[in-house]
Amino acid sequence: MASVAVIDYGMGNLHSIAKALQHADPSCDVRVVSAPEAIASSDRVIFPGVGAIRDCMHALKETGLTSLITEVAKTKPFLGICLGMQALLTDNEENGHTETLNIIPGHVVRFSENLHDSEGNNLKVPHMGWNRVHQTPHPLWANIPQNSRFYFVHSYYAKPDDSMVVTGTSEYPDTFACALARNNIFAVQFHPEKSQTAGLQLLKNFLHWDGES
Repeated sequence: MASVAVIDYGMGNLHSIAKALQHADPSCDVRVVSAPEAIASSDRVIFPGVGAIRDCMHALKETGLTSLITEVAKTKPFLGICLGMQALLTDNEENGHTETLNIIPGHVVRFSENLHDSEGNNLKVPHMGWNRVHQTPHPLWANIPQNSRFYFVHSYYAKPDDSMVVTGTSEYPDTFACALARNNIFAVQFHPEKSQTAGLQLLKNFLHWDGES
């Protein structure tokens, strides 16, 4: 039975993610864990997160998970979700400036103020709600229709140095990267565990993914 570790470092809706994973594939052994040995021994790893990036990085350092996450992100099928995606980049504008893991070179920046849609309506920050995602080919998009809607809650978005790692984009109102993929890493800004059919399919795809693109 394949096992997946959902990293518990105190910043994530872990119950919701675990429940969604079990629904996506009841045969999977889902482990919500903080112990390094339990994470390292799992077949797949999910790195979730909500809240402020400075708190995230502090929690990772306090729990001693920084180096372990960097290591397993190189060796196992690895899924970053929301703040877990942002933490994979080099730094983040939030809290003035926060250094992050630099696993995927790039920066995380805040949406501009005074955003408007094509009809002139104000767009609020944080960006919250359902939005279409335009996909580029990757195994984790299998059986998910192009431009499916996923659920977002965020004020910051990723700008990777290499545009080739972008495998999903959305608009608010300009196009921004919302899914990144490199080798055995797949990371999303939206919440698949809150995204109904499309989100469950993405999680199911991850549970059966061998880490190859």
